[in-house]
Amino acid sequence: MHAPVHPRVGSREVFAIAGPAMVANLTTPLIGVVSTTAIGRLDDAALLGGVAMASVIFDCLFWLFAFLRMSTLAFTAQALGAGETHELSAILVRGFIVAGLIGAALIALRLPLAAVLFDLMGGSEGVTRAAKTYFMIRIWSSPFAFANYVVLGWLVGQARANPALLLQIVINLINMAATILLVLVYDTGIAGAAIAALLSETVGFVLGVIVCRRYADGGFAVPYATLFDRVKLMRMLSVNSDIMIRTAALIAVFLFFTAKGARAGDVTLAANSVLNNFLLVSAFFLDGLANAAQQLCGRTFGARDARGFADSTRLVLMWGLGFALVVAVLFALFGPAMIDFMTASEDVRRAARDFLLFIVLAPVPGVFAFGFDGIYVGATWAREMRNLMLASLAIFLAAWWALQSFGNAGLWSALIAFYVARGGLQGARYPAQFRATFSSPLSPLAGRGLG
Repeated sequence: MHAPVHPRVGSREVFAIAGPAMVANLTTPLIGVVSTTAIGRLDDAALLGGVAMASVIFDCLFWLFAFLRMSTLAFTAQALGAGETHELSAILVRGFIVAGLIGAALIALRLPLAAVLFDLMGGSEGVTRAAKTYFMIRIWSSPFAFANYVVLGWLVGQARANPALLLQIVINLINMAATILLVLVYDTGIAGAAIAALLSETVGFVLGVIVCRRYADGGFAVPYATLFDRVKLMRMLSVNSDIMIRTAALIAVFLFFTAKGARAGDVTLAANSVLNNFLLVSAFFLDGLANAAQQLCGRTFGARDARGFADSTRLVLMWGLGFALVVAVLFALFGPAMIDFMTASEDVRRAARDFLLFIVLAPVPGVFAFGFDGIYVGATWAREMRNLMLASLAIFLAAWWALQSFGNAGLWSALIAFYVARGGLQGARYPAQFRATFSSPLSPLAGRGLG
């Protein structure tokens, strides 16, 4: 009896997934730019503050449920690798059911949710009133936004990155066009920006269902026994809950970072906001590679292909490190000019330059943080991922406490320590996870120039 022969994983497979994801990611910040510009043209500071506050709330709220994309991607890739193509439609429909239930719960709880969230944000009366208007409309997009997570995860999980790219770009372009039309042409104010977000997610969902139907063998008709298979449902629940806790810990770090920056004064807050844009740029590339890791590691995991899993890990980390070094050099060379372009305030420019070194240092540890996230998601090592993220959160808080006397420099140092902890802890745990999963002494990091 011969062992199964698995196709080798190469750089082409990595970039077939990572490339479209990177391009799609580049369109996402444009939504914020267009919304801010459109509302800003109304010349009302309270409206601008309101859309900014509500956007932060939705970014965190929706990010908390990003497990729908990650787990759907991982389960789909694993089923594909295992040759269980009959399971693909069931994974998609299960994801839709969970997305709908979560979205419906948020809509039902919108009033108490808004009261708690806006009380925590502590904005002025005018800003809070505007933000609530936006919130009460956009919250209705929740089921569609979460279902779109499922669609994107399902498509990328099958290495169908180009349709996923097109859907994401269409959603973003509809959002931008509708915002301009409703806010600037029809003068609907902040409600128009919220309606634009609702419209784009709804249209995106409809298009996503059409695209998925094309790739779903037998359509969406899944036998009841298959759809509600107890073992599959319990595994999905376990993985999703672990990823959700992990994401909550990650959100806590960035909310803590923002809050401490705000308490340091307006200039420091503005400087940190400018520098955060640099982190977003590097994240576009690293998140694209994390998508590739999720799909390739998930597929090779499902196929029980230890060598393919090892190759996927090596290639994602290797290419990620290459991108990170290039980005770091670009930040070092052009960072001051980019800061000057983003703000006209000399005080903010000077403060941002003082902390530019941390931005130059961030991409390299970020590679391992993002890369191992993708690897762990693909292999559904969710419990370990959760525990290591909670440990990284503790390290971040301990680093901030130890370095708080250094002010904003201490805060940035704590963030870098968090990146190092995320990647370092997962990297240290990885060989044991690999051996336990594949029952092999082979370690992808051993003898490969990575360990």
